[in-house]
Amino acid sequence: MSSATTSSSAGQQQLWSVDEHLEDILSTVHPLDPIELQLLDAQGCVLVEDVTVPVSLPPFDNSSMDGYAVRVADVAAASEEYPAVLTVIGDVAAGQVGPSGQPTVGPGQAARIMTGAPLPPGAEAVVPVEWTDGGLGAGPASSMAAHSTAPEGASGEVRVHRPAEARAHVRAQGSDVRAGDRALTAGTVLGPPQIALLAAIGRGTVRVHPRPRVVVVSTGSELVQPGEQLHEGQIYDSNSFALTAAARDAGALAYRVGAVADDAETLRSTIEDQLIRADLVVTTGGVSVGAYDVVKEALSSIGDPDEEGGIGAGGGVEFRKLAMQPGKPQGFGSVGPDHTPLLALPGNPVSSYVSFELFVRPAIRALMGLPAASVHRPTTRAVLTADKALTSPGGRRQFLRGAYDAEKGEVAPVGGSGSHLIAALAQADALIVVGEDVTSVEPGTEVDVVLLG
Repeated sequence: MSSATTSSSAGQQQLWSVDEHLEDILSTVHPLDPIELQLLDAQGCVLVEDVTVPVSLPPFDNSSMDGYAVRVADVAAASEEYPAVLTVIGDVAAGQVGPSGQPTVGPGQAARIMTGAPLPPGAEAVVPVEWTDGGLGAGPASSMAAHSTAPEGASGEVRVHRPAEARAHVRAQGSDVRAGDRALTAGTVLGPPQIALLAAIGRGTVRVHPRPRVVVVSTGSELVQPGEQLHEGQIYDSNSFALTAAARDAGALAYRVGAVADDAETLRSTIEDQLIRADLVVTTGGVSVGAYDVVKEALSSIGDPDEEGGIGAGGGVEFRKLAMQPGKPQGFGSVGPDHTPLLALPGNPVSSYVSFELFVRPAIRALMGLPAASVHRPTTRAVLTADKALTSPGGRRQFLRGAYDAEKGEVAPVGGSGSHLIAALAQADALIVVGEDVTSVEPGTEVDVVLLG
């Protein structure tokens, strides 16, 4: 008997706790090696190094309004009745390069300025166009667009009806971040705001842990793809869709493989073909004690020293019994030359999904390099609301589907405890946790809740 087979047998004889199985998984799975990615490709990834600002934001003093750049003293006494009349000496547009290309604002003068344009020499503040007559004696409702094509150095007059304090409507250089500041710290998950900041400081690429590639394989000769016709004894394959969607929700790049028939060699070949694009393999079905449990048949002998290459070169998969409901049968190990982690989940839809949330999702998050606090789903305590007491088998940790009301701090069971009741799963946004030493939970009791939303 091979070492992998011996290990698998030992795993089935031992009754593992949920915590022991999860700890074994997380002690084996490590963050993927960092790579350099283009900004949009890095969305959702974890930064592996601090990012320092190379250039201040904004890089120069600029206007936050369309209006006129002025000297404070020239508009200090301005009012509706007695407006300050200034000579317009030219335009300053966004994108204009350097002080040498800008008019210098002297006493009694103003420069027409656009939002984002650099503050010209001599100017101390910007008065919005709404505080003026729009220039050239026009009415107060005039648009800046009417003058946007005026040549540089064009003259005219503008009447300013309100005073402005120094630096009014001026975005100061470095008021957002200064050169040398730390923009982002290692461990940051890159969402849209972080991507925007990286682009704003000129970073085109960034070094991150990549999102893990997860391959989901469902097994069972009875499975038919959605959209195809069902025949007697067949059911639609929902598990591969549910787990692929869940993997993507967890942050992975997930690939769904169509259902594999109950044939061990076909399954072994399928997994071997998928290893080229997998950082993690997830199978569903075929892990219990049935005569056609092909996952166990296909993988229980991998790691046989007589095998060369293929999935047998990677180590081994151990099949276990866990003290939990649903999801008692589980498998975990590694396959292939790169020792790609593989998690084998039960085939009943609820068992499969609950197992994913408890074991696969944390593994994906760990591969992403997320901190421990972000690996697991959040948990809380809530008051159980139900028509009758919940019963639970002694010695097992039970996970029941629930609907959580955050405002009331309550959770209600959804559907029964059957592991095939997928319709109830679609209505649930939480898992109600009943501990191993509890066999009955009365309504009104406070319980642990895993939040799925």
